Amino acid sequence: MNLAVYDISGNQVGSYEIDPAELAPSVNKQLLHDAVVMYQANQRQGTFRTKNRGEVAGSTKKLYKQKGTGNARAGARRSGTRRGGGHIFAKRPRDFGWRMPKKALRAATRMALAARLADDEVKLVSGLELGAPKTSVVAKLLKTLGISEKTVLVAPAKHDDMLWKSARNIDGVSVSPVGDLNAWSLLQPRAVLMTTAAIDAFRASVAKVADEKKAAAGKAAGATKKPSARRGSAKAEKPAASKRAEGRTSAARAAKKEK
Repeated sequence: MNLAVYDISGNQVGSYEIDPAELAPSVNKQLLHDAVVMYQANQRQGTFRTKNRGEVAGSTKKLYKQKGTGNARAGARRSGTRRGGGHIFAKRPRDFGWRMPKKALRAATRMALAARLADDEVKLVSGLELGAPKTSVVAKLLKTLGISEKTVLVAPAKHDDMLWKSARNIDGVSVSPVGDLNAWSLLQPRAVLMTTAAIDAFRASVAKVADEKKAAAGKAAGATKKPSARRGSAKAEKPAASKRAEGRTSAARAAKKEK
């Protein structure tokens, strides 16, 4: 597929050819769901806390006798069934965070960007270099590209302080360098604005991972061949070992005869 490339003023200056299958041959929706749930769970603070019946103020004396009053049976006023009593299942601070395998998260990131490319939700610009913080320049670019009414992720190749200061005051716009992207940051906004250098760096990282997989597969194939060679060498050594054993037994027999 060919993507239009714009300059910082919003004028088309070229095109960029990329195949989403190059980043991810297929999109695993379950893997993307698991990755998003993990990132959301890790954002939960878990600092809540409530009091149980042993922590609230009040007497522990039984309110009235068990029988003869005509009322329902009642214990102390701290009971969770009464107003002002403690919580029956009191909340305690906890950590909701959990982690997925690193390879799975990397695959989810590639799938997220591939899905965004396939849905035509990625806009490319040749560069986003700004000499000074200018919110109006970024706002005008987003309006020209038709994504000013959406939540947008701006992804440069590296962290740019001027770009971050120019976009931080725009509602719904977040800035993250391509090295910090993950499945959640790519799927959360409605549109993605990337520089050509950023998508080149992303493709280079994908190619590097593919090369590492090939190298690992080659090492594994070589490791499986070595045991067979060892077995063959062991078989070849058996006759020599048996000859030495026979020599020892014959020498022992000869010594017995001499005695």
